Amino acid sequence: MTTFEISEIKGAAKMLEQLHLLQQLTKELTHESSETMLGEMIEKGYRMIGIFENQQCVGISGIWIGTKLYSGKYLEIDNFVIDKNTRSKGAGKILVNYIEQIAIENKCKCIMLDAYTSNNAAHKFYLREGFLIRGFHFIKEM
Repeated sequence: MTTFEISEIKGAAKMLEQLHLLQQLTKELTHESSETMLGEMIEKGYRMIGIFENQQCVGISGIWIGTKLYSGKYLEIDNFVIDKNTRSKGAGKILVNYIEQIAIENKCKCIMLDAYTSNNAAHKFYLREGFLIRGFHFIKEM
């Protein structure tokens, strides 16, 4: 049986060590652009949680806590990635459960996230974990 451990990854430098995982989700990320963005994100409350197997990080999720008029206080999952070689071993479920506890501790009313429309495996995973599709996320690139 696989044993996983979870801990927060603190600081942009430690987060950047997980760039290879982030690139499994968003291939065009570079070290330079990620370093800049993470610095800005951390200032606004971004945190990264890692799941480890044999002291190697095999999955990550960013989290933010905020408030919106339509939802109240919420926790947002951002950049949730389990290494392609670790998927289907239960790491994703363990990480989601851990994040749910953070949401409860922070008195959030819900957890929300975005998933790429083409990422059918993620859709199945989130639906299996009790998430509902509530709307569409629109973007206008500038």
